[in-house]
Amino acid sequence: MTSLLLRQGRLVTAPEITVDIAIQDGKIAAIAPHLNEPADSVLDLENLLVSPPLVESHLHLDSALTAGQPRWNQSGTLFEGIEIWRERKQALTLEDVQERAIATLKLQASQGVLFVRSHADVSEPNQIPLRALLAVRDRVKDWLTLQVVAFPQDGVFSAPHNAERLEEAMKLGADVVGGIPHYELTREDGVKSIQYVFDLAEKYDRAIDIHCDEIDDDQSRFLEVVAAEAIRRQLGGRVTASHTTAFGSYNNAYAFKLMGFLKRANLSFIANPLINLTLQGRTDTYPKRRGLTRVKELWQNGLNLSLGHDCIQDPWYNLGTGSLLEVAAMAVHACQMTGRDELAACYDMITRCGAKTLGLTEQYGLEVGKPANLIALEADDAIAAIRDRATIRHVIAQGTRLVSTTAPTVTWQRSL
Repeated sequence: MTSLLLRQGRLVTAPEITVDIAIQDGKIAAIAPHLNEPADSVLDLENLLVSPPLVESHLHLDSALTAGQPRWNQSGTLFEGIEIWRERKQALTLEDVQERAIATLKLQASQGVLFVRSHADVSEPNQIPLRALLAVRDRVKDWLTLQVVAFPQDGVFSAPHNAERLEEAMKLGADVVGGIPHYELTREDGVKSIQYVFDLAEKYDRAIDIHCDEIDDDQSRFLEVVAAEAIRRQLGGRVTASHTTAFGSYNNAYAFKLMGFLKRANLSFIANPLINLTLQGRTDTYPKRRGLTRVKELWQNGLNLSLGHDCIQDPWYNLGTGSLLEVAAMAVHACQMTGRDELAACYDMITRCGAKTLGLTEQYGLEVGKPANLIALEADDAIAAIRDRATIRHVIAQGTRLVSTTAPTVTWQRSL
């Protein structure tokens, strides 16, 4: 017997067709125009749009929901945010981080996010952010997949013992090894840090996700170093370059040459339009740079690019609701992705492309035999979902109903 039968939904890949979806033992058992088998539970989707869940490919759960603690970021800059976080993290406890992380994950899950990659600051000797998020990873595993990146927020070689702490994080069970080369003391240290990150990834068989060139400086060129290491070590499919905002400031001749190397390296990229727009360009007068990587050009060149929040109500970004549809809408505007194919691509960047970034393609998607993770949206198609910031009415996690949301009702109080 089917455990859950979803009736009359429209697949995001073919919204003109209405189908039933049978779920058994946590997996998609059948998809067909009409399914008549008995079921323990039936949910009528009433022609809602059915999509794979949204994928949050870049988030900092350890700092989420700490905006204003111990003070507000008045300059709005990346560097003041780092200084505030350095103060705040001295008071972290395991309970504090876990409570805020789970609250943030519940906020996102209620808006259709069932896969999350979060960075955990490993620059402190107590490793509280990492230990807390590893515990959260286990606590939420029945309804959400969480990947934890060991992130050296203060740099690998900019302070004593940070390199050892990064390796310790691998031994503790971090899923991904991270870096921040543009925040090292010198360019030479930045290059060295990238090589060290790749060494750890090979030693512990981990993926790589590096905060790379998150700065307006057009001379910050660590992306080429990441690409070179990926090519030499043949690790491209497991390497992600996050932010790469300096790419938007490179001269076009260099950017054109670099793009060829990036295609050869087969890297994944993550842009975080809400925070990139907010933090970058702060020292500009006018014209003021948008502070984003070359999203459209990376997409046009066939490179995998996904979108993330980066920050939700923390020292770097006081705002954020957890809605990836809001993130995609911002990308549409800031990256001038307004063509029909471009709009559809932005939806892919918060679904399919994000799953590829996280290495989840084998367990992600609306196909028979795959885990039954899906969402039902009040939208005509993927483009309308972004346009309307569609209400996500139902969230199905691992074959069971996780969240249902009632769409807001508008009532006119006078006739017009």
